[in-house]
Amino acid sequence: MTPKYKLTYFDLGGLGESIRFLFHYGGIEFIDNRVSMADWPALKNSIPLRQMPLLEVDGKVLHQSVAISRYVGRLVGLAGKNDLEDCEIDAVVDTITDFRLHFMKHRFESNPEAKQALKEKLEKEIKPLIFGQMDSWAQKNNGYLALGRLTWADVYFVALIVSFMLSEPELLENYPNLRAMQQNVLSIPRIKAWVEKRPKDVVQ
Repeated sequence: MTPKYKLTYFDLGGLGESIRFLFHYGGIEFIDNRVSMADWPALKNSIPLRQMPLLEVDGKVLHQSVAISRYVGRLVGLAGKNDLEDCEIDAVVDTITDFRLHFMKHRFESNPEAKQALKEKLEKEIKPLIFGQMDSWAQKNNGYLALGRLTWADVYFVALIVSFMLSEPELLENYPNLRAMQQNVLSIPRIKAWVEKRPKDVVQ
């Protein structure tokens, strides 16, 4: 019997969008349960670790966005073929997470002086180091981040980077191989179709 999937996340892209991308890539039907910010306070205390996304698989609740993306990535054939390949993909995703944490720390800093210091560090140290390395990975891996082929790490990065680019539209300007990889993923027919039909009135 085919499992029934229900994804619960905010009514935006963010950490839930890579999961949506992967389900659509694989042509797997799922319930896209979107929670409004107004409804979140009443729901929050009933959720593991008080955070989303959540994925219900025949009633079993999974949490943590990377773990869920990894699970769905395996379902749709975008995982490694052995433990070593899986480790290479995981290392890429951990690198993306490193950047995300630095980026979000800067975005939500309220002290103007501290925010400026974080921005300078991000621009002068963090982004050149991490994106520079990732750009070289894409160059040597046939336009992808690992294994010379499309993996769930590419989908995870492309789905997530849209949120970053809302405030930093030129984020990938100096990284041509990452821009090309982004276009490769967004050109996949089922992902392209999803991007064209997904809700347009919410933050991606």
